Amino acid sequence: MSSLLEMLPEQQSPKCRAVMVAAAELFMAEGYAAVSMDAVARTAGVSKATLYAHFSGKEALFEAIVTHACAQMRQRADTLLASHDLPLRQALTELALHWLRFLLRPQMRALHRVMIAEAVRFPALARAFYTAGPQAMRLWLTAWMAGEQAHGRLPADTDTARAADLFLILLRGDLFLRATLALVDEAEVEQSLPGVAAQAADTFIRLHGPAPDSAEEHFP
Repeated sequence: MSSLLEMLPEQQSPKCRAVMVAAAELFMAEGYAAVSMDAVARTAGVSKATLYAHFSGKEALFEAIVTHACAQMRQRADTLLASHDLPLRQALTELALHWLRFLLRPQMRALHRVMIAEAVRFPALARAFYTAGPQAMRLWLTAWMAGEQAHGRLPADTDTARAADLFLILLRGDLFLRATLALVDEAEVEQSLPGVAAQAADTFIRLHGPAPDSAEEHFP
């Protein structure tokens, strides 16, 4: 439960946090369709009136869990990269490591599996998940890359939206797939993350970094 609590804003009321943690645990254990709002209220130890005072329904509850978790991840990324003093490769490596650790948390992988399983039956939920999660991540990264471009760390002709897409694709490689399919244990995931992050940053730099004669980083 502690990992789930870390993903939720501290300013929320204790009852609201308890509802979101209980709901997330139920969704991960039973899937979206099988979970009722009654079950969430019982697990959270709150009344149905309290539950509905915070969330209009199950879809809003699931969306809130994803929205708050991803917002926390982006806020921590903002803190991590608050200064433009980091060389581009270092900034990308640290960002990749931060995001991979978030995306590959057991809880986030479980919620991702739930969404993939339920997307066809609940298209509105799938759209909400995409908007709150992957799309918000892409927009944040595009804006950050535009800032790097303005500071001369990316070439002026870089299409920052396409560059952001590329970087996100580099993060969702073989390790991400195997972890999502539960084909790798937690120790191997953690051990592999620094190498995957560095490889993603190096590949991005080779494709979108400044020209070698003007860059801080030179390549063979």
